[in-house]
Amino acid sequence: MITAMLRAMRPKQWLKNILVFAAPGAAGVLDTPSEFWTTVIAFVAFCLAASGIYVWNDLSDLDADRAHPTKRNRPFAAGLIPLGVARTMGVVLPLAALLVAGATGRWQTVAVVAVYIVLTLSYTFWLKEVAIIDLLAVASGFVLRAAGGAVAVDVPMSRWFVLCVTFGSLFIVVGKRYAELQEVGVGSGTRATLDTYTPGFLRMLLSVSVGGALISYCVWAFETAEGKDFPFYELSIVPMIAALFRYLLVLERGEGSAPEEVFASDRVLQLAGLVWVIIYGVAVYTA
Repeated sequence: MITAMLRAMRPKQWLKNILVFAAPGAAGVLDTPSEFWTTVIAFVAFCLAASGIYVWNDLSDLDADRAHPTKRNRPFAAGLIPLGVARTMGVVLPLAALLVAGATGRWQTVAVVAVYIVLTLSYTFWLKEVAIIDLLAVASGFVLRAAGGAVAVDVPMSRWFVLCVTFGSLFIVVGKRYAELQEVGVGSGTRATLDTYTPGFLRMLLSVSVGGALISYCVWAFETAEGKDFPFYELSIVPMIAALFRYLLVLERGEGSAPEEVFASDRVLQLAGLVWVIIYGVAVYTA
């Protein structure tokens, strides 16, 4: 049962919490050991919080998951974990997340993690059934991850950074819904809002969100590059465009319902991400 419990915590989804490192990385403080380990603590806190929410999400979606072609294999839907144990996990994991967040030494980190838990629980039990609001709620969770990293090490987030994370998160969330709709179709019973959305509408949202992400990132890059001798920030725009366009292509192929699996397997996306990390890292830590 231990293996099933670990699966229920969805460790693959922890990749999303890498956003915790975004603001400290952009601020150039990750080369300081104390700041780096504080960010790691914040990352662990969000992983625990997210796992706790996934438990409640799976418990609330048992019937829908059992009707889904792949989600029916999840530990709770498959009956691998007693429901009493599952509910205990759902209580212990978020509480552990708040305790770990407190280890950063900043009450702001605890507050952000707490808001994240409240928001995602609201999504699990209510907001996921409200069209549009469900997309904004999930995207807000990504923004809170980025904010958690910023407050943990006390670095500011520029308005363009926030906009970039917001539109980028919305792009991923809308893409996930679009891929799910393509995969299971309307009326499948796997997600309430899929009966409301249409492929055309989600395509429009994809266009808006990817455009917003590109524009805000470009402005952020050029704004950050002011006064620098070398155009590393500007050059980082190229792999960012490549990554966004590559993900659009993945969605057009009918994939993307599990973004973390796409990022873990698509070599072109990984290459674009690696090039971006190198260029942006050089810009921040050597320029």
